[in-house]
Amino acid sequence: MWRHPVKSLGGVTVDETHIGPRGVLGDRLWAVRDLERDITASARRIPLLLTATARYVDPLPPDAGPGNVPEVEITFPDGTVLSSRDPAVHTKLSELVDREVRLTALPPAEDTSLHRMRLHNRKDAVASAQLRADFGVTEGEKLPDLAKFPMGELLKLGRYSTPPGMFVDLAPVHIMTATSVAAIADEIGDDVDVRRFRPNVLITLGDPEGDLPESSWVGAEARIGDVGLDVISQTVRCVVPSRAQPGLEVDRRITRAVAGRAQRCLGVYCTVPQPGMVRVGDDVDIRTASASRPRKLLDDATMSAKRFTLGLATAAADRIFR
Repeated sequence: MWRHPVKSLGGVTVDETHIGPRGVLGDRLWAVRDLERDITASARRIPLLLTATARYVDPLPPDAGPGNVPEVEITFPDGTVLSSRDPAVHTKLSELVDREVRLTALPPAEDTSLHRMRLHNRKDAVASAQLRADFGVTEGEKLPDLAKFPMGELLKLGRYSTPPGMFVDLAPVHIMTATSVAAIADEIGDDVDVRRFRPNVLITLGDPEGDLPESSWVGAEARIGDVGLDVISQTVRCVVPSRAQPGLEVDRRITRAVAGRAQRCLGVYCTVPQPGMVRVGDDVDIRTASASRPRKLLDDATMSAKRFTLGLATAAADRIFR
């Protein structure tokens, strides 16, 4: 299991943690603000963020969350360690990424000022050229199928750079299986470090179904330890797994392998209807729901409608802002 105290920076492994409606306790309570673009920064656009790591200075209180964000220490590639309380941390981060940025704590949940996207950022979110860069898609390839995301989450992505009350990209918990990581390793013929995919929980299955087992879990209910999860969508992968991290070099084979072997989807996003404790070694129970024919037809129609709407939005952005 992993906790990433600062969005897009390296995190730490944990042996046990509480998982609540906002995900792993202490996960992504900090972010780096791109002051020029006036948006929460992402390693998709600023890959050098991944070369720094963060950890909390003290044990986390159970009420850590929006508006109550504990101190972190950031370790930079040159070995410098700076606290979030040290004003020099903003300068050091800016030097690292060669642009003006600022370390920012997650505000109270009712404050959406750091989540709302300005007009120029909304344009970037749907413009096809930027989407291709974000997902490592060449001009001749199809864009990833973003209709895999729930409609409610897509609507949020149209207004917010991160969901209000969180600094995650889409959902509070990100899960992967060791089986899927092994499938990508097999595709490139080399080892693949799971840290590249930045999950919260890595699951080892005793008898996996296929080499990408979690791809069939959307709509399933999962239980890990005391925690109940609803699997809401597959994780559509961007270029981040191919970026350099501490101890890991740039490896563009990974983006190509995920596209070829897994149609750009690896892992799943979950919400947390039942909070609780999770410990390394806990049993995992996945209960998938078999869809009736009418339900499947409705789901197919919904996917088609979402694809049509996304296509219109992308085409409009390309015409208006080119």
